[in-house]
Amino acid sequence: MSKKHHQKAIESLAKRITEHQEKIRLELEKSFPDEGLIKHWEKEIRAFGKAIQQARKKLGQ
Repeated sequence: MSKKHHQKAIESLAKRITEHQEKIRLELEKSFPDEGLIKHWEKEIRAFGKAIQQARKKLGQ
């Protein structure tokens, strides 16, 4: 895959992490936050982070 492809993937994943962090923040503001949903989003954030690391590795960063 091209360097441009990996860079675009990193940007997309970083955006998804930001979106999930915002979802968690909003959920925590509720009277009764859904802990299962928060754990799900946190798991996805970790997966996105790993994917970013892999893409950076392929870019030689």
